[in-house]
Amino acid sequence: MCDAGHENTAGAVLMNTKQILEAVKGSELLFRNVYDVAEKGFSSVATDSRKVSSGTLFVPLIGEFQDGHKYVAEAAASGASVVFVDKKHAEKNSGVLKEISGTYGTLVFAVDETLGALQDAAAFYVSLFPDLIKVAVTGSSGKTTVKEMLAAVFSRKFNTVKNEGNLNSETGLPLSVFNIRSCHQAGVFELGMNRRNEITEITRVLRPKLALITNIGSAHIGILGSRHAIAEEKKNIFSFFDDTCTGFVPANDDFASFLADVPAGKILFYGYPAGEYDSYSVCPEKSGITETEDLGLLGFRIKYMGVDIFLHLPGKYNLKNAVGVIALASYAGFSPEEIKAGLESVCSLPGRTEILNVSNGVRNLTVIKDCYNANPDSMIHAVDFCANLPRSGRLVFVLGSMLELGKESASAHMQALEKAFSSGADAVFLFGEEIVSAWKKFIMESKHHASNPVVFLPETIEKLSRELEEFLTDGDTVLLKGSRGMALERVIPALQGGVPEVSGV
Repeated sequence: MCDAGHENTAGAVLMNTKQILEAVKGSELLFRNVYDVAEKGFSSVATDSRKVSSGTLFVPLIGEFQDGHKYVAEAAASGASVVFVDKKHAEKNSGVLKEISGTYGTLVFAVDETLGALQDAAAFYVSLFPDLIKVAVTGSSGKTTVKEMLAAVFSRKFNTVKNEGNLNSETGLPLSVFNIRSCHQAGVFELGMNRRNEITEITRVLRPKLALITNIGSAHIGILGSRHAIAEEKKNIFSFFDDTCTGFVPANDDFASFLADVPAGKILFYGYPAGEYDSYSVCPEKSGITETEDLGLLGFRIKYMGVDIFLHLPGKYNLKNAVGVIALASYAGFSPEEIKAGLESVCSLPGRTEILNVSNGVRNLTVIKDCYNANPDSMIHAVDFCANLPRSGRLVFVLGSMLELGKESASAHMQALEKAFSSGADAVFLFGEEIVSAWKKFIMESKHHASNPVVFLPETIEKLSRELEEFLTDGDTVLLKGSRGMALERVIPALQGGVPEVSGV
């Protein structure tokens, strides 16, 4: 079994001084009187000084509110063997940096820009593993789930590394690839973004041979401005393709043709084209999938090449995710039995259509915890999923605001409300400034009628918890759906008979 952490406990150097200078173009090693310079390097990487230990490369990042350079001395004292510093910072603080280097033996590299240097170093590090099968996933939603599915399948045959959680950003992806070790045969990584050109930057680090796009939705539309701009950004996952690379695009996405138009490599479609059959259906003659059965909260049964695969993730969007995984895994040479074993090992991720049976000793609730994040597409999918569930009690929606939607926020929240109020729900709790503002407009346009669900507008998490506690009865089904900033999971302790978590929003 390949264990990156175990393999590196002896402090094996991931990159030495010569390699760092080669990787981080334009860098300069300061204070060369540090002992054993040629043999020094780093055995781990951190951008948070609190995570520095002996042998760490510390990369101080410059953010909107904080400059990580203020923690360089702290990192060196904690054992950082290498530090990147911005050249402007180095010029202004040469004396202090020389003292730090002399005191702790820390190598100080002056670089043009610390984030770019981190990415350059990560790209060089990945290049040290030319035989690694590199797989990348992006999309507006579902990418973490698909990454977990693919990693589970690839693990049937290969020692596989992946990014943990959703460390998929301009910093998260570079940090993740430093977990690659010589024992790994495959790497499955998700790539996320919340600004222009971010996908290109981190794709340059990984340079995948296989890449999959889950969908083009409205997540981060407030930053990029339009779905077309989002499609342009997501398409950049194919930007470093050569003729040996293959990409996978959902055929039913309205940007499918645009995504498939790439200068190099091959693009394959999965699922039916848009407008043909149900949007989550699959094409038997191309996919090998001849039958699917919706098992409600238990997930799906998928008949693939004569083999029954039981997917333990509910929601039609997860069926579509599985179709993409099957397409890529089949192309990569996995047998139906290996694909079955991988997919059946995946359970709901925390906060992503996670099914909880919650009891306070008096009543039992089914809570669908889907509040890790939210965008207009995932909100509507979650409402649809819950509306079609068989249930004995009432259906209750707890909907939090969707963030980072910019000028699209009002219309997106209005659409979500229209879907929620036509779903047959018995009650809707709205939490957050954006969704409550949309509700007021909803009322003004007379779209709410007496037959619609009762509405609650709690201003605080404590009041939301209290009103839920008072309203819910035995057998109710509750959906928690909202952006990460709403942290709706804080109401769960109250539903269990405790008190709500009040940290954060």
